[in-house]
Amino acid sequence: MYSTPAAGCLRARYLVYFQYLGTDFNGVAAVRGTQRAVGVQNYLEEAAERLNSVVPVKFTISSRTDAGVHALSNAAHLDVQRRSGQPPFSPEVLVEALNTHLRHPAIRVLQAFRVPNDFHARYAATSRTYLYRLATGCPRPDQLPVFERNLCWALQADCLDVTAMQEAAQYLLGTHDFSAFQSAGSPSTSSVRTLRRLTVSSGPTSPFVLPQESRKLRFWSLEFESQSFLYRQVRRMTAVLVAVGLGALTPTQVKVILESQDPLGKHQTRVAPARGLFLKSVLYGDLGNLGDGNPACTQWESKGTGDWEAQGLKGLQAGDQ
Repeated sequence: MYSTPAAGCLRARYLVYFQYLGTDFNGVAAVRGTQRAVGVQNYLEEAAERLNSVVPVKFTISSRTDAGVHALSNAAHLDVQRRSGQPPFSPEVLVEALNTHLRHPAIRVLQAFRVPNDFHARYAATSRTYLYRLATGCPRPDQLPVFERNLCWALQADCLDVTAMQEAAQYLLGTHDFSAFQSAGSPSTSSVRTLRRLTVSSGPTSPFVLPQESRKLRFWSLEFESQSFLYRQVRRMTAVLVAVGLGALTPTQVKVILESQDPLGKHQTRVAPARGLFLKSVLYGDLGNLGDGNPACTQWESKGTGDWEAQGLKGLQAGDQ
């Protein structure tokens, strides 16, 4: 149930899904202060300033991503508190307003939902899935199509032993102490995680590869699903699995690395490049029930038709940036 502010339904919390190409950003988290680096969150919160919330809007990000890492769908919650007598924005209008005022073309808000005021985008997530893209048959990086250079890891190899990689992946599935795949700087108090799914497969053919190149260039996909991951766990597991695919490690050596719980070993210190990693999805198990709540809030939501003027956003369109 929604917790209603004393003065009426003024403060509304939303779950927002958004995507971005991470190439130009210092990660998803906002960079505060005078540094030249900038995060995706900086642009999202700048766009949210145009909502005229009584209290500045802050995005609480579900899943942190590093510099250069992309997201097909990340999530965050935010609170918008309108002035007395003004209804909450409908989710559709919120999405339209944020996208209109986003100042970076590599970010897009996908969808929004009204959620209870105690909902937390990070802690309520029940599943996170990461996708890592590899390319083979490209002896030099400059031989990769320019449209793919920031979207995959080009290996200097003609092929991968996918069968061996799939065998190695079986040792990583389940609940383990993943200390061996954790980079320094993690705030987590426990390194035990449950890896629910790890697949290694031939990826779809890139639409950016010319016909004369398609015979040698191949793309591969690795997918990892868990409720949560350790700092750089996916990129370090990817590097070890690639070593297996290239013949530098055997599948059973991956089991030994995992059981060693040693993050400083010879092979597990390698980190796959950020450019090949995508946060694919963040799921919430009870999302289907999030529309239920305060009748006053629901009533205002039912009026959301994308009409800027009706929602009190007249004068905040793109021409006023």
